[in-house]
Amino acid sequence: QVQLVESGGGLVRPGGSLRLSCVASGFTLEQHAVGWYRQAPGKERQGVSFITSGTGTTHYADSVKGRFTISTDNAKNTAYLEMNNLKPEDTAVYYCAARYYVGFGVPIGDDMEYWGKGTLVTVSS
Repeated sequence: QVQLVESGGGLVRPGGSLRLSCVASGFTLEQHAVGWYRQAPGKERQGVSFITSGTGTTHYADSVKGRFTISTDNAKNTAYLEMNNLKPEDTAVYYCAARYYVGFGVPIGDDMEYWGKGTLVTVSS
């Protein structure tokens, strides 16, 4: 059974850090590209960061560049999103998603095969 399960969300103060995890089962993450997305209340879903697991090629939205880091541990079949210097506007439900991809570069956008159910991140003092 194919599954993506996110964890690591929670309440954090502005300037704080969190690390989100996304455990994949039923497929090999190394042959896939992974994306982290977020959706704030009343807003559309936004692609935050993407990685091609086989090559480590990454892409970041301008709003998180320099603060967030995406990575994968193929041995653990897990993707991560390290979030530093968090701001109130980072508050959202964060989702991970994956699609089969073994090429160069990194695919961005919503065209993913598998989606997790999300984890809530709240940045507030």
